[in-house]
Amino acid sequence: MEVIAIEGKIFEHIKERFEAFAKQIKQWCGIDQTNSKWLDNQDVSTLLGISKRTLQYYRNNGKISFSQVNSKCYYKTSDVEKLLNNSLTSKQSRK
Repeated sequence: MEVIAIEGKIFEHIKERFEAFAKQIKQWCGIDQTNSKWLDNQDVSTLLGISKRTLQYYRNNGKISFSQVNSKCYYKTSDVEKLLNNSLTSKQSRK
């Protein structure tokens, strides 16, 4: 194993440049850092007050976007909010 020693100032400069680079990559990829929390089936069904089967129905019919890792589904908080807003809009237009 090789150990390389550098000055603290140089290390901080490298760290700042790397963080700026990472931020720029996230912007180019369209990754929104302010709303990046992911929720699982349990979280979403509890938040919306619906069953897991209803949540599956929403997924199957494209009412909510999701990502799947192995057999587990995850939802962006922004997509859950969008589903709620669409639901409220639908209910208001029926009145």
